[in-house]
Amino acid sequence: MQTESIIEALRGIVPDGSVEPASSGDGMPAIYVAAEHAVDVCRALRDTPSLRFALAADMTAVDYMPREPRFELVLLLASLGTPGFGDTVKRLRVKVRLPGTNPRLRTFSEIWPAMNWAEREVWDMFGIVFDGHPNLHRLLMPDDWEGHPARKDYPVQIKMTPKMYEPLQLTPEEFAAKLRADQTQAGQDARR
Repeated sequence: MQTESIIEALRGIVPDGSVEPASSGDGMPAIYVAAEHAVDVCRALRDTPSLRFALAADMTAVDYMPREPRFELVLLLASLGTPGFGDTVKRLRVKVRLPGTNPRLRTFSEIWPAMNWAEREVWDMFGIVFDGHPNLHRLLMPDDWEGHPARKDYPVQIKMTPKMYEPLQLTPEEFAAKLRADQTQAGQDARR
């Protein structure tokens, strides 16, 4: 299924101008969706019988700073078809442009519950807020981390001491002694 046929299948279901074709270097159909209609368009992609994009496989974002709109949210969708009815697997890349100041979008977890974790990751790394998300907090970074490390304006040279833990420091001699003690203990346990 090509981009044009996907857009045609959405005609009359979603608001005019909410979907447009996007270029794709790998041949996967791709569309841009207006941010204010993103959740409604995705619901239509899932529920329209000729499309049935029931699987949201992944989500990420791209920071195009200094361009505006700065961010693009990228959803990868799949339609597995209906076995026995000649349906084939379809894939689709959905892109949503978001501004650099206060990037936010309604949560997709109301359509695909598995997007809960993907939205947490995108928020953690890029700072894109998902309104209505049931539990939007850090996923990859420590809870006390400041900023969003995948943003292009995030400082690369961080001079910050770890707040969550301090690494265990052993000398080579202490490490070797601990290893010998563990091996001795393992040998004694095996003989019992």
